[in-house]
Amino acid sequence: MMQYAFEFAGLLAVFSVLMVVPGADFVMVVRQSVVHGRRAAIITSFGIGTSLLFHVSYTILGIGLIVSKSLLLFSMLKWAGAAYLVYLGIRALRADPMELTSVDAQEAADQTKEVTATRCFLMGFVTNALNPKAVLLFVPLFTAMVSHETPAAVKGVYGLLMAVVLIAWFVGVSMFFTMASVRARFVAWGRWFNKATGMIFIGLGVKLATQQAS
Repeated sequence: MMQYAFEFAGLLAVFSVLMVVPGADFVMVVRQSVVHGRRAAIITSFGIGTSLLFHVSYTILGIGLIVSKSLLLFSMLKWAGAAYLVYLGIRALRADPMELTSVDAQEAADQTKEVTATRCFLMGFVTNALNPKAVLLFVPLFTAMVSHETPAAVKGVYGLLMAVVLIAWFVGVSMFFTMASVRARFVAWGRWFNKATGMIFIGLGVKLATQQAS
């Protein structure tokens, strides 16, 4: 049992460093926090965390290794992810600036109702699931730091705990960016916030599209 504890500690230490590096997931949660409020951001965070279980599942089954080594499968995943990020960017660029003109509690609540919990969850899940970088980073990480002799059930527990940690991180991000003083600063940018996040999403999409399988 202790060997599994030490194995997981090493895995989590490396994963935690990778987790806090800003990427599409981080931009998504920040945007959800500012535009739609805390509830939407937290639900999106759960979608991102649940998507990690998806990555864990195919890694345990060995499918992730196949995808990472197959140029065709990698390219399909890459272009799907890039297209989705560009789509999110275009939507942000075209967003009505009036969404961000007030941090009034009632207005914020009304805005949050416009985005259903299911949509928020799926936005988080799809953003993470369609990221081929997760394949190229997570599969080697998991296979390098977890022994082949470790039972699949234990690997599943590793993945579940990592998902919990990931959700906790993004819930923390959601809490921070929905603090009244912090959110007010972003809201004050109005249309510029939409443009900035839109360009970031598009930039991430273009970067992903030009990424080569290793």
